[in-house]
Amino acid sequence: MDDVAPRKGQYEGRLTREEFRRRYLERFVDPAFDAEREALARVEEIAYAAYDDGRKAPHQRPAGEGFADPKHALSVEWLATRARLREAQRIHDDPASPARVLVVIGSGRNDGTCPGEASKTWRLATLAREVLEGDAAYRCEVDTLDLSRLSSEYGRQIHPCKACVSTAMPLCHWPCSCYPNHSLGQVHDWMAEIYELWVRAHGVVILTPVYWEQMPSGLKLMVDRLVCADGGNPDPTTTHGKKAAEAKAIELAGWGYPRHLAGRVFGVAVHGDAAGAEGVRKALTDWLDAMGLVDAGPKARIDRYVGYYEPYATSHAALDRDDGFQEEVRNVARAVARGVSARRAGVVRADEALEDPRPK
Repeated sequence: MDDVAPRKGQYEGRLTREEFRRRYLERFVDPAFDAEREALARVEEIAYAAYDDGRKAPHQRPAGEGFADPKHALSVEWLATRARLREAQRIHDDPASPARVLVVIGSGRNDGTCPGEASKTWRLATLAREVLEGDAAYRCEVDTLDLSRLSSEYGRQIHPCKACVSTAMPLCHWPCSCYPNHSLGQVHDWMAEIYELWVRAHGVVILTPVYWEQMPSGLKLMVDRLVCADGGNPDPTTTHGKKAAEAKAIELAGWGYPRHLAGRVFGVAVHGDAAGAEGVRKALTDWLDAMGLVDAGPKARIDRYVGYYEPYATSHAALDRDDGFQEEVRNVARAVARGVSARRAGVVRADEALEDPRPK
């Protein structure tokens, strides 16, 4: 068999007409919709036609100047995201722009949904933000990305990575072009905004708890979807959308695996209550290292336990008592602020000029 021929056979095919209707109308089970059942039936017919035709991106226009194939039609939504990322990169590169740090809250818990209580991670992020914004010598502007909003906001989603990169790196576009997919109802994808936050930032601080010895699902969704920042193809016209054969040919001809977020400074603080903190910290820092981000030193890579094997019910009180961990989190922020300042002044790590023999 041809080594590069796309392998087939896994997908079972489209839903039956009846199954599509059942799934679509499940979102309207509230009796308040009963008066509009005929209207909903007409809307469902339109939705099915889009699904059956595979109208992923119903609004398109020719790519235009700057693309390999200017006549190839691209999603208007993707082009808008690309434009915002280019502007974010311009701001990032402007030496006159303020230093900016992105603080990521990895917890899935907040007091606006089922738990009814704020997360410890949010409290730690508040400590980090106070340091970043309040340090007179290394003051930074801060964007906060609270991933718990995935569980508490209507229409707030991060769709899963479809692993285009595993077929060929050039098939993974920067920014991701897999979403929105209107024919499948895969909309409200938060990543378009999240990419912009990462691009604009000079530094990133990730704070997260441990869930079953792993990182929380919302954080992992973001991590997976950032694969396009590490080697992704900024020109979808070279693969004419998602043509696997074209992408494989490009990769085999030689692909540079551009690291679109390289050089940004990072810090990580992981907290657990029984097990897994070290593993999550290592997974996150290894991932950031691999993408070409630069750590802010040993004090910016920490994993700790809060209320070790104590009841969940008193975990906030345990954090109240743990002055040492609170100060260590502040040090993560301080280290990142100083690292950002040094990077912007032209200080680089000693090994950064070395060529990577394994860029993948």
